[in-house]
Amino acid sequence: MLRIHFTAQDLAYVRLARSPDPLWEIVCSLCRLQTDEGPIAFGPWRRAVAAQLRAPGGNGEGTGGRRAVALALRSLVPCGPYIPDFLTPAVDGGTIDLRQGVDRVLSTPRSRLRRELTLLTESARAGVRGPGAAVPGAPPPRPLRPFAGEPLARGDAGALRALGGLLTAYDAGFVAPYRPWIDAAVASDVAWRSRELAAGGVRALLETFRPMARWSPPVLEVAYPVERDLHLAGRGLLLVPSYFCWRRPITLFDAALLPVLVYPVEKPVEKSVELALAGAGGGGGPGPKADVGVGPEGGFGVGLPPGPVASGASLARLLGPTRAALLYEVASRDCATTSELALAVGCSLPNISQQLAILREAGLTACRKEGRCVLHLPTPLGQRLLETAGGGARRALAEVTVSP
Repeated sequence: MLRIHFTAQDLAYVRLARSPDPLWEIVCSLCRLQTDEGPIAFGPWRRAVAAQLRAPGGNGEGTGGRRAVALALRSLVPCGPYIPDFLTPAVDGGTIDLRQGVDRVLSTPRSRLRRELTLLTESARAGVRGPGAAVPGAPPPRPLRPFAGEPLARGDAGALRALGGLLTAYDAGFVAPYRPWIDAAVASDVAWRSRELAAGGVRALLETFRPMARWSPPVLEVAYPVERDLHLAGRGLLLVPSYFCWRRPITLFDAALLPVLVYPVEKPVEKSVELALAGAGGGGGPGPKADVGVGPEGGFGVGLPPGPVASGASLARLLGPTRAALLYEVASRDCATTSELALAVGCSLPNISQQLAILREAGLTACRKEGRCVLHLPTPLGQRLLETAGGGARRALAEVTVSP
């Protein structure tokens, strides 16, 4: 268990990042590639990545080959043993893009590079799953040869540039193509937790992490593979949502670094995922007019066919005036209850519930139950449908007259 100790000053400085950290997504996704954990949540993504690794060019020469990229980074991010902190530099603001993150990795002091890479090798040799935790009955660990080895440990400029290239190439090949899928799940999570924070303060926010964490003032007890205490000592805590994090939160090994807790977001799977996967895999599919792209929540989904930009009126005719206005309200609010949507659209609760069910079945919206409330959020497919209409049509949809 990880026990995070708060002071009054720490409680006043709890922050929730509004987007995933690109480097944490790289690290966590590398771990997911090395296991079969979460077959429903990550199976579609694993199959897509496996297809890339088997495709022509996947075994290309040098660090440019997709398979070479994955193998090189896997040597720095073995699933289970210690993972070097320098690969996921903490940012006080909570949000950075990939380029900024890579720049921070490349500016790691040489002494820290050597210290953390030495610890990586030693932990792999000892066969531990976490700092100081032995694996009962585990087979002898394979020798670990981190990418670039000694040149990287001494901060060689060429080795660091190569590492930056690997991180960028991995993101481009294995994470960026699925970002709408990732961002939708994270946006849903952040909208819900932000709502709880606004309504009940930090205590309500920390309570949202049950059952993977329990708030027992002044300590947050987090499910963790080893026994550890982290004293925030007035530095606060940055909460970072992650799609590829699985089952329990993770944090940095070095307690002297900016305190960060990376936690997994919920990953519901829609029916359209399996439909699109069947089409992508050659077992039938959505038909010649559908564009198979990144799906709503957990895999590939059926995207919209390319074509001319739609108008608000045409979308209203396609969906019906009530569902068109409802989809607009769900998308514009990010996270809304059934009652709030009924008031915004001007319909009765039974009618709104029925229309929302139709939008969910079509893969345009998703929902989650929190206490007595059901919160509704747009999926990437719903967002993309509205985006084809442009800003003017979106405003027009908000003015559609509906019947109660």
